[in-house]
Amino acid sequence: MKLGIVGLPNVGKSTLFNSLTKAGALAANYPFATIDPNVGVVSVPDERIYKLGELYNTKKVTPAVIEFVDIAGLVKGASKGEGLGNQFLANIREVDAIVHVVRCFDDGNVIHVDGSVDPGRDIETINLELIFSDLEILERRIAKVAKQARMDKTLAKELEMLEAVKAHLESGKMARTYEVPDDEDLVKWFDGYNLLTSKKTIYAANVAEDDLADDGAGNQYVAAVRALAAEEGSKCFVVSAKLEEELSELDDEEKMMFLSDLGVESSGLDKLVKESYDLLGLMSFLTAGEDECRAWTIKKGTKAPQAAGKIHTDFERGFIKAEVVNYKNLLDLGSLAAAREKGLVGMEGKEYVVQDGDVILFRFNV
Repeated sequence: MKLGIVGLPNVGKSTLFNSLTKAGALAANYPFATIDPNVGVVSVPDERIYKLGELYNTKKVTPAVIEFVDIAGLVKGASKGEGLGNQFLANIREVDAIVHVVRCFDDGNVIHVDGSVDPGRDIETINLELIFSDLEILERRIAKVAKQARMDKTLAKELEMLEAVKAHLESGKMARTYEVPDDEDLVKWFDGYNLLTSKKTIYAANVAEDDLADDGAGNQYVAAVRALAAEEGSKCFVVSAKLEEELSELDDEEKMMFLSDLGVESSGLDKLVKESYDLLGLMSFLTAGEDECRAWTIKKGTKAPQAAGKIHTDFERGFIKAEVVNYKNLLDLGSLAAAREKGLVGMEGKEYVVQDGDVILFRFNV
């Protein structure tokens, strides 16, 4: 999973990126990897895989990972090349979802690029740049299709949709709120355009530390972000980038004590992972053994052979059966053999839909 972090200058975007990637770096297992200066890979917090590692006394624990991309250069005019706009708009096209950081705190020492804190205006500024970039893509496609549409019914059908999506964007709405008709061709074309505004979005309301305990309930800026997110079917979570920066310097035990003292249940990274998985319809299944315990990220609704294919294409191609046990049952009983004796291990076929927390041993033959 790859998430792109966007936002105006001085909203806490890079602070959040730096603290999340540092906090998520489990050095003994999956160290923070700098792919280039603005990309970081972090481990997904998942205690289940570590408990299985203890049970199996495993040599290696490999959590699922998220790749974060710090999308710099988004300012007014980015779609026309202002700042580093065009370069970084191209980076957004490669991500699965967007994390849009919005400033929701007052601080005279931190200058706002537009002179005041206004989440609605800030979100609109970023969204308009994404819309302008998408309109250019649609206009180029329309120019190409229009020439042949009179003589080709299929292209005429695509042109009609292109015009409809263009009108939707020109009204100030994001492509993700456009309802694509239930038609295989239209869905394929729409997905193929890879529009920036069709990316699913999570709004990160960046608040002062004092607003965390009540999850921003008393913050008018957060209320504005939540209302906008609800309107377009996006997710929203409250985070303090400054606090996350402090947490990233602590070990796990100190971190939990710090959060507890603040009356906060989970860190920003934990919230972001949860919202990201929910938004993208993702979950994890697990594999366990003495050599390695590992978490694998898949889409909800994935069947056993396709889940096996996440490990290796040979597993999917030669799939025979999947031996499945819920991780909690396995931990409670202490071994796979004990779970078998209790009848809690299933031998599942090609139609089995993998569940979150399944511990699976795939049987295959190639």
